[in-house]
Amino acid sequence: MTVALETLDNRYLTPQPGLDSRWLNEALHEVLAKVDAMLPRFATTFPAASATDGCYPSVEKVDWTEGFWTGMLWLAWEVTGDDKYREVAEGLLDSFEERLDKQIKVDTHDLGFLYLLSCVNAWKLTGNLRARGLALRAAELLYRRFNETAGVIQAWGDLNEPARQGRMIIDCNLNVPLLFWAANETGNAAWREAATRHLAQAARYLVREDASSFHTFYMDVHNGQPLRGDTHQGFSDSSCWARGQAWGIYGFALCFRHTGDTTQPELARKLAHYFLNRLPEDFICYWDLIFTSQDNAPRDTSAAVVAACGLTELLTLLPLTDPLRPAYGNAIELMMRNLRERYFAHTQDGLLREGVYNFGRNMGINEPNLWGDYFYFEALVRLSRVWTPYFC
Repeated sequence: MTVALETLDNRYLTPQPGLDSRWLNEALHEVLAKVDAMLPRFATTFPAASATDGCYPSVEKVDWTEGFWTGMLWLAWEVTGDDKYREVAEGLLDSFEERLDKQIKVDTHDLGFLYLLSCVNAWKLTGNLRARGLALRAAELLYRRFNETAGVIQAWGDLNEPARQGRMIIDCNLNVPLLFWAANETGNAAWREAATRHLAQAARYLVREDASSFHTFYMDVHNGQPLRGDTHQGFSDSSCWARGQAWGIYGFALCFRHTGDTTQPELARKLAHYFLNRLPEDFICYWDLIFTSQDNAPRDTSAAVVAACGLTELLTLLPLTDPLRPAYGNAIELMMRNLRERYFAHTQDGLLREGVYNFGRNMGINEPNLWGDYFYFEALVRLSRVWTPYFC
C-alpha cells in the first residue's frame, strides 16, 4: 500500500512573524507560575488525568498519566535550575516503585509514558541509579506485552484474554522508546527488535492509504495476519481521532532517532499534512478530524500540542533545503500562538483549556488534561532552547 501525501493547505505558506525569545520566555513564565501554584497540592500525589470543573483532583497510581506530572517537574528543573522541582520529582519515585512492586495498573502499553517521564529522565539528568533500575523493570513489563507471531505490543489488558490479544494502538508509538532506551542500557537486542517490529506493523496497518489513522488495529496472534482496524476514543472506526493522528505524527518522527528508518519521517509528514489540512480557522483541531466548523464539536487542545511537538521533531530531521520547512514552522507558530492566546487556562488548574479525554465515555470534555499540559510545556522548551526530548 502506498500512503498518499496531500498537498498542504495554502494557509501554511503565508509567512508568520515568528516566536521570538520574549514571547517564548513570557509563555514559559506563565507555565512555571501554574506549576508553582499546583506544587503544594501535588508534592506527594498526582493530578488526575483530566480536570473536573477546571480543577485537578488528587490521585495516586490509578492511571496512565502520572508520568506527565513528573515530566513537567523535570522540565521546570531544567528551565530554572530550582531544586524544589527535582526534590518533588525524586520523592514521587516511591509511587512508581510501589506501582511495580504491587503490579498496580501495569498491564498497559502506556508504561513508556509512565517511566520515561519519571525515571529515564531522572537517570539521564542526574544519574539516579534507583530511577534507572525502575525504568528497566518497566521495560521488561512492556516487552512481555510483545506478541512474537503478530509482531505487535498488545494494548491494555490481560495478555491471556482472547478479545484483547493482537490489538495494537497508535499511542504506543510514544511508548516504545522505553524499549529502545533499555536495549541501549543493557545490550538486550530482543527489546530493540520488539520495538522495531511493532513500529513497522504500526506503519503498515495503523495508517490508512489516505494518511489518516486507525486508533487501534487487531492482528491474528495465531498466524500474524491483519484482521481489522477500529477505534477506542474516536468518533467511529472509519474516522480519524485527532489525538491518535497526533501520536502518529510525533511517534513516527521521533522513532527515526532509534531505528534510522528514513521512511518514518516521511510517514510522519504524510500524517501531518492530513492533520493540518483539517484544522479550523484558529488552527486548533476538533477532537476527531471528521468534524468541520458546521458540527460545533469540541476542540482538543491536547491533540493540537502533541502535533506541534511532532512537527518540531520532524523539522530536526528534514534537510535545510526541504521546500516545506517554512510551512511547517508556520503551522507550529499558528498552533502555539492560538493555544497561548485563546486557550491558556488562566483561571483553571492546568495549562490548556478545552481538552478532550474520552468523548464517547463523557470523560474530561472541555477540560484541561495532564498530557496536554506536559506537551505544551515541552513544545515551549523545544522552541526556546537546545534540548533532548525525554522520549529519546
